[in-house]
Formats: sequence, C-alpha cells, structure tokens
Amino acid sequence: MDAALPAPPAELSVPAAALLALPPSLGPVRLVAVDGHAGSGKTTFTGRLAAALGGAPVVHLDDLATHEEPFGWTERLRAGVLEPLARGVAGRHPVYDWTARAFTAERAVPVAPVVLLEGVGAGRREVRPHLAALLWMELDPAAARARGQLRDGPELAEFWAGWSRAEDAHFAADPSRPHAALRVDGVTGRISGSTLSEPGGPVLTCDIIRI
Repeated sequence: MDAALPAPPAELSVPAAALLALPPSLGPVRLVAVDGHAGSGKTTFTGRLAAALGGAPVVHLDDLATHEEPFGWTERLRAGVLEPLARGVAGRHPVYDWTARAFTAERAVPVAPVVLLEGVGAGRREVRPHLAALLWMELDPAAARARGQLRDGPELAEFWAGWSRAEDAHFAADPSRPHAALRVDGVTGRISGSTLSEPGGPVLTCDIIRI
C-alpha cells in the first residue's frame, strides 16, 4: 500500500473483501459506484473504502462535471475511463478546476482489481451496465444539502441553489437509489441491504465536520 494512504479501517475489511470477490464488470476491473446526494458523505466513505481495498483508484465525478453541465460528463467518463479499462489498459480523464472554470489537468486511472467511481449520479443508467456494485449513501436530501452548505460556507450559497435544482432534476429522471444493492447510512455509517455488510454494528462513522 502507498505509504501516504491512511491505515485501512478494520471495520471495512468485510465489505472490501466482498467487493474483491465479485466478478469483474469492466474488463479485468470491478467498477464500484458510490452515489448519493451532494453532502451525503460519499467522498469520506469512498476514501476509507479505497484504503481498506489497499489503495483502490478513485474517479471523482466532480473532476468530470462542469458549472454548465453538472451531469454532462458521461462522454468524458466513457472515453477516458470506461473504454480503456474495458480493454485492460489504464484510463486518463480531464480534471475540471472549479475556480478557473476550465479543464486544467489530467488524471490517470490505473487498472486495478477494484476502481471506485464516486459522485452524484455515479449509478446513472448509462453507467450501471458497467458496475460490479452500486452503493448508495443514505441521507435525506435536505440534511445532505445543509451539511454541504455548512462545509462550503455562505459564499457558495448561490452555487448550491443551482446545484440543488440540477440534482433534483437528475434524480427525478434517473434515480440511482432503487438500483443500489448496498446502502450506507450517511450519519451512522451502517451498511444494509447486502451480504457486503457485517452483521450488526456500524462500519463507519461519517463525521459531519470532516465531510
């Protein structure tokens, strides 16, 4: 494991092992999506799961989305990530700078036993056929937005208003939650709805300050 990574949380060892035991879904890769409302704890949970998987690569959809097209990233994901991994070669995708409002960098996505796809809409219908598993962060939309606004501060209130409208429209047309075999409580961290969960007890505490 990369020495810079945090120690893998022992409480996620069972779900991590179960994910590794799934059949590949995209070439040699098990593509696992972590979806949920903005502010629900996806990034924190995905980072800990990646560590438990020994440093699994993570594709953040915030890197592929833009101000103008918050959900218009499917072609960038297909060309830069899905198609290369399906051929068994590393992917590479552009990275959007939300301050400069432009794509200013690129990020490699190596072939690995599990690659995590994290972000709002990660379980959308165009992506689902390529997934080995879909995880949903279970947190009420209003609570998730309040958490996100607390994290980002009042200066981004206008952005959040626009984002919330776009997110509501996306999930109304293309809901991910009904297709998730595994749900993670965004407050307690309990995993439910799948044999990936460990019987009883939380596997993660999603600290609202850190998310």
